[in-house]
Amino acid sequence: MKDQVKVTPAEKWIINPLNNFISKSTTGGILLFIAAVVAIFLANSDWKDWYHHIWEHKIGFTINDELYLNYSIHHWVNDGLMAVFFFVVGLELKREMIGGELSQPKKAALPIVAAVGGMVFPALIYTMFNFGADSSHGWGIPMATDIAFALGVLYLLGDKIPATLKIFLTALAIVDDLGAVLVIAFFYTASINSIALGIGLGVFVFLLICNRLGVRNILFYALVGIAGVWLPFLLSGVHATIAAVLVAFTIPAGSRIDEALFISKIKTRLNQFKELDPTDAPTLSEDQLHVLQDIRKLSKDAMSPLHRLEHGLHSFVSFIIMPVFALANAGVTFSSGIIENAASSVTLGVIFGLLAGKVIGVYGVSSLMIRFKWANLPDGMTNKSLFGVGFLASIGFTMSLFVTNLAFENPEYELQAKLGIFAASLVGGIAGYLLLSKNNKPENSITNS
Repeated sequence: MKDQVKVTPAEKWIINPLNNFISKSTTGGILLFIAAVVAIFLANSDWKDWYHHIWEHKIGFTINDELYLNYSIHHWVNDGLMAVFFFVVGLELKREMIGGELSQPKKAALPIVAAVGGMVFPALIYTMFNFGADSSHGWGIPMATDIAFALGVLYLLGDKIPATLKIFLTALAIVDDLGAVLVIAFFYTASINSIALGIGLGVFVFLLICNRLGVRNILFYALVGIAGVWLPFLLSGVHATIAAVLVAFTIPAGSRIDEALFISKIKTRLNQFKELDPTDAPTLSEDQLHVLQDIRKLSKDAMSPLHRLEHGLHSFVSFIIMPVFALANAGVTFSSGIIENAASSVTLGVIFGLLAGKVIGVYGVSSLMIRFKWANLPDGMTNKSLFGVGFLASIGFTMSLFVTNLAFENPEYELQAKLGIFAASLVGGIAGYLLLSKNNKPENSITNS
């Protein structure tokens, strides 16, 4: 038909299927899982020495025969690439606080309290297993929830779960991410270079002022943010990912034109385009191009820099940064002493911290909030689905691995913590899936009576 969009063979068989695959919310979780499996396979194969050695290669910069920022590839992944991940987390936090689920106190109360409970109880349980030991510093490991994996499980369930459950888990995980950022900043920071930190904070304040003055150029925030905030934080001893979150909060969240004005102007431009004489050639006329350029500019002005960045970086984070992080950090070599390691206080602390701590913190605390009428259960959610969310929150893969690298220098503790993370995340994911795969009727939900 004439009014159909023309589709080329390349688009039909390659580009469109690839775009559909990438656009699915489950795809990022699938790639993350594959990368983790590949890392574990390499770490336990004949290539294990090569696998471990490649991440220790150092990359630096030479200026006037002086070597600067000479860090291992593993360090660059965790402090460089992961800074982009935390930048996107910061963008999501700001968006939710301004106009999302965290902007309305009544709606935000339950996921916020659930997230706090889901951080406190895992830390307490881990501490119980490791009280007074050198490994006690790892209490922050079971506090985190991996939003990519958790939401991946939800989207595998499709229409079996209500949209409100996805929103609840997303809000919970975002608050959880904020808690993880604060824990890293205050408890997993090495000695501080106050001069470098002062410079970074000063440039951060400068970016906030630029935001208030109306500066909206994304490239400006990128260049100043990297050179003026991220780099000083990297040199200060405070983890560089904190700088990424701070810079995200300086990105303008408002659009140039509101919805009503955008609709009015778009209608005007479409009418102009309609009134122009159509060309019989495959190309457009100059007048048509001018109208389309106006429409493109209007569409850009209707989107805030925050939304454009968050949307633009999502694929890069999901399909490059997260899999590379998993490749660099998930490779655990299982030795002959795996049974002893699996029964260690670190492994058990992480397993019970994630599984029991998250369920008690998320489900238990939420139930109390609802029972005492301090919060309401979102529409469509049930007692059973809330219990399932508690198990999904125990999937702590990415953030837990990240905190493990900060908490321990002892390779044995790292191995034990990673064993606990893998075991708890696997059990939590399966348990959450099974609980949520059954259709729950509203009458089974927690009541306020």
